[in-house]
This record gives sequence, structure tokens and C-alpha cells, in this order.
Amino acid sequence: MSASTSPQPPQIRALQNFSACDISDALLKLKVPNCGFLPDLKLHTPTPGIINPNAANRIIIAPASTVQFIPRDATDLSAYPKGNVPNGKHWVDLIVPDTFVVISQPKGQICAVIGGIMALRMKVIGAQGVIAYGRIRDLDELRATELPIWAMATSITGTGAEAKPHALQKPLDLDGTIVNPGDLVFSDPVNGIVIIPKDKVDDVLDMLPRMIEADDCVKEDVLNGMSVNDAFKKWRG
Repeated sequence: MSASTSPQPPQIRALQNFSACDISDALLKLKVPNCGFLPDLKLHTPTPGIINPNAANRIIIAPASTVQFIPRDATDLSAYPKGNVPNGKHWVDLIVPDTFVVISQPKGQICAVIGGIMALRMKVIGAQGVIAYGRIRDLDELRATELPIWAMATSITGTGAEAKPHALQKPLDLDGTIVNPGDLVFSDPVNGIVIIPKDKVDDVLDMLPRMIEADDCVKEDVLNGMSVNDAFKKWRG
């Protein structure tokens, strides 16, 4: 698959058969930075333990749309992409439907970048989920959207205290994991978030069945008394 080609629905359906751990194992072999993992995120909505097969307690896979926040009073913007939020527009109104929204917040801030109104608007537009690589607030309102919403932490403080939106649909570097618009967000409520580069989807799908089969054989041999060392040599080479 070329970098300009978007993942297709059949590919997304095929990926549903795997876990985030499986995906990350394949990305490790493909030498993708951080194996595509976004660390230290917690699924804050829906309430953990509540099963809703139509919402966030199932694996959801969707293309990423990205939002870069910067410090409210920033003057040196050399570390950021060129700003592109139009004057007179609110960033949340510009979210791309049917995408998983990935938001980058400056480190060390105590404010939230997502609250109840923002999440409600994303739900109405048709977002499939939200990742705040930072903080969120208004948890009851967020849960009411039934969107899967991941964040590193929570807050009671509004965005305007410290942060402002700067750029949409630009690559994000989240502690070494790169998220480009159109990459696949693999939201696994049990195991976590993994980002699949859009130009690696075919490679991942080609590798995974063989990897899973090998691991199943390892498990069977270990269950029957073989050492892990010997089982790995036998099946993983």
C-alpha cells in the first residue's frame, strides 16, 4: 500500500480479529517507532466494566484526524507545524466525520483539552472516538456521548487557562509515536491504543496470521510441558 492510499473497509474488518498486542508485535517486526503504542492512556469513557456492545467496550478502528494544541501564550512556534485553524472558526467544528480524533496537549499543563461540549459536538459530527494525549474533564458528560474517550489524566480546569488550538490534520509526535492523519487508530478497550501507519496496513495483515499461528503452537507445547526456550526455537526460529 502506498503512503497516499487510505485503508479500506475490508482491511479494517480483517484487523478486528486481532488485539492491540498482536498489532504491536507486527509493528515491532516492521520497525515502526514505539511499535505504534501510545503509552499511559486510560479509557475514561464509558465507565470501566459497563458493557455496551454498540459503543466503547469493543475494538474500534478508524482513521486518525489530528489536533495540535499549544501553550496559550506561546510566542516561539518553531517547534510546531504552521497554524491552520481559520479565524472565526472553532476547531471542533472542523473535525472530520468517521475519524478517531487524536489531540496533542503541551506537557505539564493542568487544564483539559476536551470537555462535555467538545465531546458532544464530536459525537454529532460523527467522530468514532477521541484520544487526548493530555487531560479531559466533565466525565459524566463525556460518558453520555458513548464515545470511547482516552486520556492520560483528568482536570477540572478549562482549556483557555493554558492552551489553545493551533493546527489540524498535521503529523503529531507523541513521545516518539508518530500519528499522521489517515493512520489507523486501533482502540482496544482491554489492552490499549496502537497506531497503524496507513502504509503498513497490508504488511500487518500479511504477517499477523503466521505470527498468531506460531504463538498458538508455542502455547500448546508449553502447556504440554515444553520449555519456553525450546518452544520459541521450534516455532519462532
